[in-house]
Amino acid sequence: MLCLLVSACGRAPEPARTNAGPLEPPAPVVQRKEQAQIDWSPERLEAGDAWIDCGADYHHGDGKPLLSLAYLDMRASMQDCRATGLVRLRYKGKVTASFAALAERSGKVATDLGIGKRILDIDSGGGSVEAAIRAGDAIGENDWTIWVRGDSVCHSACVLLLAAGDMRVIVGPVGVHRMIRVKSTATSRKELGEELRRLSDELRNYLERNGASIEVYDLMTTVPNRTLRILTDAELEQFGLSGANAVEDDLDRIRLARRCGIEFLQRRDTFRRAYEQQCVQPADANNQDVAEINACGLALRLRYGFPDPKCPIESPMAELDGAVLAIPDATPPADAAAAPGENAAVAPADGNANAGDTPAVAHP
Repeated sequence: MLCLLVSACGRAPEPARTNAGPLEPPAPVVQRKEQAQIDWSPERLEAGDAWIDCGADYHHGDGKPLLSLAYLDMRASMQDCRATGLVRLRYKGKVTASFAALAERSGKVATDLGIGKRILDIDSGGGSVEAAIRAGDAIGENDWTIWVRGDSVCHSACVLLLAAGDMRVIVGPVGVHRMIRVKSTATSRKELGEELRRLSDELRNYLERNGASIEVYDLMTTVPNRTLRILTDAELEQFGLSGANAVEDDLDRIRLARRCGIEFLQRRDTFRRAYEQQCVQPADANNQDVAEINACGLALRLRYGFPDPKCPIESPMAELDGAVLAIPDATPPADAAAAPGENAAVAPADGNANAGDTPAVAHP
């Protein structure tokens, strides 16, 4: 398995414009990769721990431990989050195949329960590149906001997860270094290079379809693995690893222009510029954490008329509003229901919305 070694390691806001001409958002060049059919075979987290919480306030804890990745057990763990419309998945550990399974299954269960707002609260020193790509495709397909709190890190393979998030709020250190094969059989530089090249095209395509810079790939092939290159805030933005995801934003603009109107988009863009200047990069940025960034944004958006009465779910930072979403009448997939060891009861669904009607997570 190809792995990355785990390291020990104010400007005043612009007024909203309402008299601009029609906005023609560019068609996105690339699309997110469609998630493959989920394998519900028995799985357990082998190199990390996960918790489920139905709120965004991590100062009160990370919620209930997630002890099983079986469909019915995960559904029972997330059931209470239907009341808030938000699930926060806290994960601490390595990026492995079991974490990729966790990412795939969490998105599926959240969709089945009608929980449209999802936060991945990550703390990882790295792991498998293949697992990170697999998990990232699930994250991109299922509309996750990603947090790296001040008490957390995101190193090596974890960086690939950031590329996939719809919105990335980063305070803790993000670092990269060279890919290596821990179990490599290579005996020469040539053989090692050939092993790495087998993954190069897949990695480059992954970064491209998620709107991340190819410079991330360059760092992952040049920075010595015995060191760790910590990325600056400017680099995170330059590489497409922080803030709103550019690819998802292109897709959102087409949808939002139709649903919420051009004025909504212009007002949202103006808010985003103010958010970046006043909340993400304030003078005291070194002393704040994700909670402080969120509080700043929630206060700031009121000045721009958000949450919008017509489009509350699509409004910036809607994942923190706790709005109740329609609960679809979903049933467990046939293969999940038949999987052994799944004995948790499933509460009946009480809504008529389809899982496909669940709106995407809105973000600044």
